[in-house]
Amino acid sequence: MKKEMETRMDKIKMTTPLVEMDGDEMTRILWKMIKDELIIPFVDLKTEYYDLGLEHRNETDDQVTVDSANATKKYGVAVKCATITPNAARMTEYNLKKMWKSPNGTIRAMLDGTVFRAPIIVKGIEPCVRNWEKPITLARHAYGDVYKNVEIVVPGPGKAELVFTDASGNVTKETIQEFDGPGIQIRVLNLLQEHV
Repeated sequence: MKKEMETRMDKIKMTTPLVEMDGDEMTRILWKMIKDELIIPFVDLKTEYYDLGLEHRNETDDQVTVDSANATKKYGVAVKCATITPNAARMTEYNLKKMWKSPNGTIRAMLDGTVFRAPIIVKGIEPCVRNWEKPITLARHAYGDVYKNVEIVVPGPGKAELVFTDASGNVTKETIQEFDGPGIQIRVLNLLQEHV
């Protein structure tokens, strides 16, 4: 059937390359299947490939993530597969140089962080829930949150403060916590953007 369709129609031509960010583990297999079965038979696929697998991020000191984000800025379109954000166990498992940050966080920060997942309507592909008639759009403001957080291990009693110094040098302070003993403090931020 697929061969018949290929012979009956010309492939869709691409004028702009797709930035292809390969991922970790099973996503590599799934993305290859998607390309082989659903894209390549119908589209003259042109991609600029970046391997965001954890081993390659480690080999390049995570430069590959920065390069893929810059390519996305250049071309304006990308597909990113799921990637591993390492924890202590992954450090040992993959023999990592350091605990690399989330590629999602790096890429979102470089792209100014607002993420919209708009629905793609394809004729002939029906929704699983039949009574849903309108598309659903998911949006999140993804600049800060956990991707830009900073953590400090508190060794013992003391005061945690949030400090902001404006461009004129004026300082605003808020006490976050009076620690009686050890703990952790985390700073999370986000930006206010008029287009969100």
